[in-house]
Amino acid sequence: MTILALECAAKAAGAAVLHDGTCVSECFAASGRTHSETLIPLTQAALSAAGITCEEVDAFAITAGPGSFTGVRIGIAAVKGMALPLDKPCAAVSSLEAAAYNMLGRDCLVLPIMDARCQQVYAALFRVRGARLERLMPDSAIKINDLTEKLRDYNEPLVCVGDGSELMTGLLDNITMAPEHLRLPRAFGTALCAYHTQQFVTVGELLPVYLRIPQAERILQNQGIIKL
Repeated sequence: MTILALECAAKAAGAAVLHDGTCVSECFAASGRTHSETLIPLTQAALSAAGITCEEVDAFAITAGPGSFTGVRIGIAAVKGMALPLDKPCAAVSSLEAAAYNMLGRDCLVLPIMDARCQQVYAALFRVRGARLERLMPDSAIKINDLTEKLRDYNEPLVCVGDGSELMTGLLDNITMAPEHLRLPRAFGTALCAYHTQQFVTVGELLPVYLRIPQAERILQNQGIIKL
């Protein structure tokens, strides 16, 4: 099975081609340019490096959230645009779970963290044992203090990944940050997650996962303009 995976829910963007669980090519950018500028060129480069075309891809995968609302929408739209005319299946991958795949091959607890702003983070918790990943905590939008209290139950090293890792620095003695080259989410992790879970849907069923409503909607709710 050949999977083309995209990652743009966080600060970095990337594209990767996975064939039967092995990474064939991967392109990554954390240049500060917008995902609307970088994602398509990265995708084209990953396909070219793998020596294939979109028509030869069996399935598409995208980090569908949580993360940047704009980044998630760009990624979903890009995957839909490629998968729809080809009638290919898609996988909506948790951006936190994809980041945890960076630590495969180790034996540790992995804490993916993304800055959700408004004094909150997006977080989850996984146990990694070699090539296996076990979820211990669901994806959540949570206050940092509340997350810290939840983590006090774990008396073993916690390794932070994700572009919000630094927010946890010094909060607990057992927290460390992953090496910089393993910290940011990568499209390879997105592809691996899709490959291992095999939870594919149709293009029409591919939806973003925000965990909380966008800021614009929250402002309108506070002003009494809209109600959910």
